[in-house]
Amino acid sequence: MAIKLGLQIPNFSYGNGVAELFPTVIAQAQEAEAAGFDSVFVMDHFYQLPGLGAPEEPMLEAYTALGALATATQRVQLGTLVTGNTYRNPTLLAKAITTLDVVSLGRAILGIGTGWFELEHDSLGYEFGTFTDRFDKLHEALEIILPMLSGDRVSIDGKYYKTTEAFANPRFREHIPLMIGGSGEKKTIPLAARYFDHLNIIAGFDELPRKVQVVKDRCEEIGRDPSTLETSVLAIALVDENVTADMIPDDFKQQAVYGSPDQIVEQIKTKVLDAGVDGVILSAATLNGYQPGGITAVGEGLKPLLGL
Repeated sequence: MAIKLGLQIPNFSYGNGVAELFPTVIAQAQEAEAAGFDSVFVMDHFYQLPGLGAPEEPMLEAYTALGALATATQRVQLGTLVTGNTYRNPTLLAKAITTLDVVSLGRAILGIGTGWFELEHDSLGYEFGTFTDRFDKLHEALEIILPMLSGDRVSIDGKYYKTTEAFANPRFREHIPLMIGGSGEKKTIPLAARYFDHLNIIAGFDELPRKVQVVKDRCEEIGRDPSTLETSVLAIALVDENVTADMIPDDFKQQAVYGSPDQIVEQIKTKVLDAGVDGVILSAATLNGYQPGGITAVGEGLKPLLGL
């Protein structure tokens, strides 16, 4: 199934206590499913991100949460946006994602990226290194993960990882959709063109037309039909009629849509879809925690634009 209309759950701070935390997560996922969203994502982080809250605010481990969501939903695809490669040995990640696919009866998405949040690495003891280090590590990890997802046994003696006849069993599907997040024109987009089914473009709205063109160019250079590499944008959606432009931090203005559901739909059309991007993943936020109904209203407005 394509990823055209997704929901990302960006935080777990609902102000109603730990006992109500996960029921609130389930409520969001079930509302998205009922509203026709095709996918639900969580962040792969251990601390809350700058701009969204303090590091010590609640953050669930991604794959544990996704496994539980698999039992509370029936249709939506489930994944991370995106997995930080540096946080897990690639063989463990291959087992986690194939297990999620089994538990969900074929609804797992493997979203993956280099990892970027230095505070988490330093605090929790993960090696951070340079971006080049992390990108090279991701490239080598894919040489292990992708064959394992396909049912092969993998032996590798690499710079970062070593395996001997590593395999993942059981598997539900022969192919799990692969998504990478980023927009680097020299490294990430070419890697997406070579290996991935979906590219979630991490860029400002004003950069999207250029990024879409680069995606086409990199695909054509290797003889791939550009239409076979789906694209989406992660948009911070502030579903609240009281939100105005001056309330959006400058760092988020080029990635945020806001206002009433109708206003958000129009902004996504002009800023994302008209730029040539195939779909949108909404990082739904409100001023007062999760409010039922907002996800549904935005989804109903977007489905006709996305052909859903």
